[in-house]
Amino acid sequence: MTRKIPAFTDREKRLVTQSVKERHGHVVPLETAVAELQLDLLKDDLTPCPSLTWQERGANFVIFKTADSRFRCQFYYHDTEQFGTGKDEYDNLGDCVLTLLQVQADHELMRQGIRSGLNAVDFSKANDGEDSFPPIIV
Repeated sequence: MTRKIPAFTDREKRLVTQSVKERHGHVVPLETAVAELQLDLLKDDLTPCPSLTWQERGANFVIFKTADSRFRCQFYYHDTEQFGTGKDEYDNLGDCVLTLLQVQADHELMRQGIRSGLNAVDFSKANDGEDSFPPIIV
């Protein structure tokens, strides 16, 4: 028997709406939906989960509510091009939404050929086989 998961509350919907508005600079309409997810990997059962979806800048976003204060998320461009955040589930909706928006923004930059968040290791890999000019110490 599958358990009934409560719908998104008005407060949760406002939090997502506000976060998306801050990211994109305008109100983006959210749609409610129900998605069937396999919540227990040891069972084949699918559980209906309330979901919030929206589209912006060529990407589709989905946040799934898997229990009280439990959320999963992903964004995708096509059925064959789906991405997560690297974390299976969140116990804080704000963290879920902000991480989803940040990962998608970083991915969008990579698609445009812009590299962000490079550290010293990344720079050293980028210069493999090239001349290196260390700082002059006097």
